[in-house]
This record gives sequence, C-alpha cells and structure tokens, in this order.
Amino acid sequence: MQALVAVWRITRSALHVLHGALLMTRFGAMSAAQRHDYIRWWSAGLLRCMGLTLEVKGTARPGATLVVANHVSWLDIAAIHAALPHVRFVSKADVLHWPLLGWLIRSAGTLFIERERKRDALRVVHAMAEALQAGDAVAVFPEGTTGAGPQPLPFHANLLQAAVATATPVQPVALRFSDPAAPFSDAVVFVGETTLLQSLWRVASARGLRAHVRVLPPMASAHADRRALAEHLRETIAAELPA
Repeated sequence: MQALVAVWRITRSALHVLHGALLMTRFGAMSAAQRHDYIRWWSAGLLRCMGLTLEVKGTARPGATLVVANHVSWLDIAAIHAALPHVRFVSKADVLHWPLLGWLIRSAGTLFIERERKRDALRVVHAMAEALQAGDAVAVFPEGTTGAGPQPLPFHANLLQAAVATATPVQPVALRFSDPAAPFSDAVVFVGETTLLQSLWRVASARGLRAHVRVLPPMASAHADRRALAEHLRETIAAELPA
C-alpha cells in the first residue's frame, strides 16, 4: 500500500515540477512580489506533493541579508523558499544536472559554485557581495554538504566574507525534518552514496514527515572575524535542534 502512495506522490511531484517549468517562462513579465508569491506557492506545493507538512517559526529580516542554514537534504531549498521566497541561493553546480529541477533552481536566481575549484569561491563571494549591495537576500549552506543528525558539520567561513565585506546582517535558519518516530527522520537523510532517485523514493514512502524551518534573529557581521562568525552561527543553529 505504501509503495502505491509513494508512486502517487512522485507522480504528483513530477507534474508539479512540469507546471512550475511552464509558469517559469513567464517570470520575466512578473514583478518581484509576484515572483516571490509564486516561489512560495511552488515550494510549499512541492513539499505537500511529497507528503510533507511545513512548520515555520520566526520572521525574515527585510532587505539585504545573508541567510545561513544547516544542510540536510535536497528538500532544504524548497523548505526555505516556502518560508523565505525572496532569497537567492548559493548552490553546488552539481544541481544543474538534475532533470528539470536544475533549470528551475537556476531560473529562481540561484548562484552556483564549483566546490572542486578553490578559486571559484572567490568569484562567488564577489557575486554575493554585489547581490547584497543591491539589496538582495542571499542564502548559503556553509557546511558545503548534507549532514544527518542534530549536530551540524563544521561551517566553512569563505562565503561569509561577502556579508563581512558589505557589513550585511546575517540571519541563521535551523532546518530539521521529523517523522512520528524520530525528531530527525532517517527517510530524509541524503548523505554518502545515496542518489537523488533513492532519496526521492525514501521520502515519498515515508509517513508523517514534517519540515521544520526556524528563522532565528539576525546578527551583525560588520568587522567580524569570518571564522569566529561561522562557529557562532553553527553553535546558534545547533542550539535550536533537538539533542
């Protein structure tokens, strides 16, 4: 029975992605507010199609902000965009190879980084700084990869330089996916050799999944040491996750 539910959820999600691709062709004619409304609707809809309930706490800071979150799953962008539809993400370039989803993520204004190329981080920091100076909100996952448990992996400090250099406030966001049996659901874990297709099936087959997005108070970054800021952000987010 649950296998049939999983097939139905994946089918609905595929149709939702196709619908999103069609609407994305009209993005150029939309106002910023209309784009944000659409991104929020589409992201929340994708979570619903995959059987997740969304829970959001906290308020986003208006204006230029560097949003910093722990990284759990490919679902993270949808979860954050459902709560903060105005943010532009910095994502691994690998996402571009995901069928159709990669194109949708690019169309939403995502900045891509090739982590295998050390010098690419400098290019992305400059692009982030320009976006922040233009008043945009930019979101990053400073762990650089996904983690499985309540303790976030070490935060890399390089991308935080964009906020420090432009004196832009940083707003931490704590992400968690739970199910009725555990505060951190194994079904959402996306680590090691797990493929996107395997993760899709696990998520679609799960019961009672809930996405928790906790938007925490912003903090100043002007004149901060980026490594100390990275560790402080990690500790702040970890404190919001159940032990």
